[in-house]
Amino acid sequence: MSQDARLDEEQATLRRARVIGMNYIDTSQIKDKVLYRDILTIPELQQLRIIPLQADEHNIMFGVTTTTSQQTMTAIRQRFQDQRIAFAIISDTGYTDYMRLYNPPAAVVYQDITLNQADNAVLVDQISGLLQQVRADDMLAYLVEQAHRLNASDIHIETQTNDVRIRFRIDGVLHPIATLFMDKYRVLISAIASAGNVSTSASDAQQGHIAQKVTMADGTKVDVNVRLETVPTINGMDVVMRLFNMNADMYTLERLGLSPTERAAVDEIITKPSGLVMVVGPTGSGKTTTLYSMLNTLNVDSRKIITIEDPVEYQFPGITQISVTTKPGAEQTNFADKLRAVLRLDPDIVMVGEIRDMDTAKTALQSALTGHLVLTTFHASSAAAALTRLGDIIGQNPLFVSAIRLVMAQRLIRKLDDTLKQPYAPSEAEWRTINTVLDTLPADTPRPNLEGLQLYKPGSSPENPYGFKGQIAIREQFTMTDQLRALLEKPETALSAQNIEAAAAASGMHTMLQDGVLKVIAGETTFDEIFRVVG
Repeated sequence: MSQDARLDEEQATLRRARVIGMNYIDTSQIKDKVLYRDILTIPELQQLRIIPLQADEHNIMFGVTTTTSQQTMTAIRQRFQDQRIAFAIISDTGYTDYMRLYNPPAAVVYQDITLNQADNAVLVDQISGLLQQVRADDMLAYLVEQAHRLNASDIHIETQTNDVRIRFRIDGVLHPIATLFMDKYRVLISAIASAGNVSTSASDAQQGHIAQKVTMADGTKVDVNVRLETVPTINGMDVVMRLFNMNADMYTLERLGLSPTERAAVDEIITKPSGLVMVVGPTGSGKTTTLYSMLNTLNVDSRKIITIEDPVEYQFPGITQISVTTKPGAEQTNFADKLRAVLRLDPDIVMVGEIRDMDTAKTALQSALTGHLVLTTFHASSAAAALTRLGDIIGQNPLFVSAIRLVMAQRLIRKLDDTLKQPYAPSEAEWRTINTVLDTLPADTPRPNLEGLQLYKPGSSPENPYGFKGQIAIREQFTMTDQLRALLEKPETALSAQNIEAAAAASGMHTMLQDGVLKVIAGETTFDEIFRVVG
């Protein structure tokens, strides 16, 4: 507390003491505070909100707060009938300062979270006990700092009947980290809501953003930069915090793991930046990272680049970035309105965070037809499904076919830790899967050598009990070939994801399943991972 705030509190306490006709003592002026431990126990000091300030053989002066009841003071006089008892009002902060002397808080040791299958329950108990000891800001900063250290993408705070569960999503899989009692959860959720400008009593889902620097009790400085998604449940408000990685080095095409064919298509677009590029997939599939990596490569002095995002996740020098507000019930400007305004600024390249409605879709396509490069994300299960969904939104329009340059769908899977993975011979069922999938590859795709093939399963170590390290993307993408254009421009065609995918495959596209199986053969991941993500 600042000196000015403490002075204001003491003056307010003095005024209150005068109103009720009691003595007042400013405990901030008592330099050498004497503790009288044999008068009252620490639980009594806490329960009664009373502090012995001065005492001798015949006299005791107690400090009480404005919330100490008259019944308490009467009971104290009856208990100490052999002494002359006096009371004086002290401030709440004065009382708290004395209690810290009588009952100093235990030093908090912030242990690093280490995931281990063998003693995960022990870990949860340890971290739960730690979180119960610390203040709300430190809880949030500690969780964010540990999530970054473990390369987690999200922090999930989930209310249950009797407690609250905290889990980290690491390499796409959720891991229990701690449980909180409801009273501590309410303290944490209030701090999150205040920092993220959301309401704890809202009846609808909310979005927010926290960007602040926190100095924890042990002096650790933490940058808390997260996107909030909240939803009310029957037990309270659940929160998911998406962590933003502020390292610009990660946003490069080299880190995306594109195959030579995929990279050639992207390089062609970067060389001639025009048309519409869509990256599709569910939440958490790395769509924004892919678009940011393209933007970072396109970002040169000769081009004007503008982004429209909800929210702005990473700030790039040299790029104009616009945040769109989409809080329910708030007066807001949607993506389409912002996009029309942005086009008047004569950009070369525009990134639209997400196509959500017909107006945004049509405006983005019209922009792509007039010489702009438009990058955007879209929620769809596959690259082919993205075109059918887009057709459902805007109707059958041959113009939109001319606008599309590239459609890329992706998912993230866990990558085997190369230092731990264990070789084994494929089973008969795995051989059947491999041969079935390889038989569906485009004719011009080189087949991997299967002679003496070994697959790999995850190993384990104390440092990495799960055997995976990081994530890689499995993708499918296509450009608008003549075969696809002919299919999409036929007005009598009943578009379906199946016939679009067949036409794309005939033009050389690998499906995500094919890409995944090739990565299994290459020893980068496992069949279980592919089936977990792709199905």
